Amino acid sequence: QVQLVESGGGLVQAGGSLRLSCAASGRTFSSHGMGWFRQAPGKEREFVAAISWSGGSIYYADPVKGRFTISRDNAKNMVYLQMNSLKPEDTAVYFCAVARGSTWNVLAYEYDYWGQGTQVTVSS
Repeated sequence: QVQLVESGGGLVQAGGSLRLSCAASGRTFSSHGMGWFRQAPGKEREFVAAISWSGGSIYYADPVKGRFTISRDNAKNMVYLQMNSLKPEDTAVYFCAVARGSTWNVLAYEYDYWGQGTQVTVSS
């Protein structure tokens, strides 16, 4: 059974940092793109960042460019999201997901497996 488990969320002050981790189990995803999405209360789920199977191609949503860094460790079946200079508007539940293809994608429907999410709250 495929399972994605996010961790590392929490409460942080504006300007602070958090590192999210996503552990995949049940199969290897080293040939698939991986992504992070987030959903704030009352809002649609939105794309945050994605990485290709090799890590050689990465894409970020404009609101997080220069502040967030996505990375992966295929040997450990892990993907990470380093979040720096956090802002109150970054407050959301963050989800990791496995893409259907090998590269990155910004569209949620192109992802087949999803984690349960981890809450990130940034106080002002």
